Amino acid sequence: MVELSWGTAHVVYPEARDDRCTVALIVDVDPISLVRSHRGSGGDDSLLSQYVNDRPYATSSLMSVALVKAFSTAMAGHSKERPDLVDVPLHLDVHLPTTSCRRGGQFIRRLFEPLGYEVEIVPIPLGERVLEPGDSDLYDLTLRGEVTVKSLLSHLYVLLPVLDDGKHYWAGSDEVDKLLRQGDAWLRNHAERELIVRSYLRYDRDLTDQALTRLIGDELTDAQTTDVQTTDAQTAESLTSPESGPKVDSIKLSARRLQAVREVLRTRGARRIVDLGCGEGRLVGELLGERGVEYVVGLDVSNQVLKRASAHLHLDTMTPRQRSRVELLHGSITYRDRRLLGFDAVVALEVVEHLEPSRLGAFERNIFGFACPGTVVVTTPNAEYNVLYPHLGAHEFRHRDHRFEWTRDEFSRWCQRLAQEYGYGLTISGVGDEDRELGAPTQMGVFSR
Repeated sequence: MVELSWGTAHVVYPEARDDRCTVALIVDVDPISLVRSHRGSGGDDSLLSQYVNDRPYATSSLMSVALVKAFSTAMAGHSKERPDLVDVPLHLDVHLPTTSCRRGGQFIRRLFEPLGYEVEIVPIPLGERVLEPGDSDLYDLTLRGEVTVKSLLSHLYVLLPVLDDGKHYWAGSDEVDKLLRQGDAWLRNHAERELIVRSYLRYDRDLTDQALTRLIGDELTDAQTTDVQTTDAQTAESLTSPESGPKVDSIKLSARRLQAVREVLRTRGARRIVDLGCGEGRLVGELLGERGVEYVVGLDVSNQVLKRASAHLHLDTMTPRQRSRVELLHGSITYRDRRLLGFDAVVALEVVEHLEPSRLGAFERNIFGFACPGTVVVTTPNAEYNVLYPHLGAHEFRHRDHRFEWTRDEFSRWCQRLAQEYGYGLTISGVGDEDRELGAPTQMGVFSR
C-alpha cells in the first residue's frame, strides 16, 4: 500500500508465474482529501463538482501520480533482481477499465498508436441508453505492444493526464522537468507533441514554450529549420579535395542526391512514393514532374516545415488533377503509421542521421517491418569524407542536428543486416564526386523486393 495525499494506492499480483505475471494498481481516491490537498477537480471548479465527480472512479491524472509512487524504481529503469531485462522489450498488455477522455476514442488512438500499441477501445454506456458516437467520455481501454516496462510507464505517466485533460493540480515550472524527464526519449518525434505538451501543462503558454524550446530547440524558428538538403549542399560547395585543390561543385550535392533518387525510383517503376522527413518538399516537387508517378506523400514531424513545403509546392494554386497527386502529412518516421501502407517506394533522404541511435530500431521496424514497401531508398553522409570540408573540426558533423554519421563500412553493415532481416535485395553506391580513398560525400542504399 502506498499513501497519497488524496487517498491510497494498492499494488497486488493476481498471478505470478515463470511465464506470465499480472500486476494491478488500484487507486482509492478520497474526494474530500483531494479537494483539501489540491485546487481543482478535473476542469469544473463549482463547489458541488469538487466533491461529486468521476475522480474516484475513472483513470485520470491521479493515476500518473500513483504510478510514480508505486513504481518509481521501474520508471527510473532500475532492477536489482533482473537488470538484464530493463532494456528488453516485452509483450505487455495494459487494461485501463474506466478511462476518462473528453476528446473521444479517436484521440486515444492518435496518442498511443504512433507509439506502436495496438489499441482496443470500448465506450462505457451511461445508464441504460444505447450509445451514439461521442456520447460517452469514459472508455474501457486496452493497450498491447512490444515495449520495455520503463517506456510503458513513461507513456502512461505523460499521456493519461493528456487524455483526461483535467489535471488535478496546478502546473508549475517543475512540471516541465517532469514532462521532459519522462518524455525525452519519445516525445520529440511524436506527431502530436505540441498538443501533448500544451495539454500536460494545462495550456500555460509560458510553460509550453519553455518545454518545446527544451524539447525540440532548433525546430522552433524559421531560421533554424532550414532544409537539411540545402544546408549540406551549401557545405559541399566549399569542400577542398587534396587531389585537385579548392573547387566548387557545378551541380550542388543536394541536386545530385535528388537526381540519383529520381533515377532509382524511375528504374524501379515506383508510382506511389513516400518522402520521409520531406522538409520543404524539394524531392516531392521533383517527383511530381515524373510522368509515371501517380501519388507522392511528404511526411514530416514539423508543422512549421510542412507549411513551408506547401508554399514551396504552391499547393493552393495547383489544378485539381495535380493536387490529387500530392499530400503532406504530419507524422514521425519512428512510429507505426497506417497511412504509410500500400506504397511502392519509401525514401529517407538525409534523414536517419537525425535520429537518436536508440530510435533507429523503431525506424527499422516501422518502415521495413510494418510499411513493407517494394523499394526503400536511404541516403546519409559518408563520415570519412568529412576531412575534405575545411570548416569542420575533428569529429564534427556536417549539421548541428546530426546524432551520428556513418563510415562506409558502418553504413554497409547496417544495410546488410536490414536486407537480411527483412528479406530485401541491396545495392549500395555513392553520390557526388568520389575521392579515391574516402569515397563519395553521400552514400545511398537501395533495398528492393
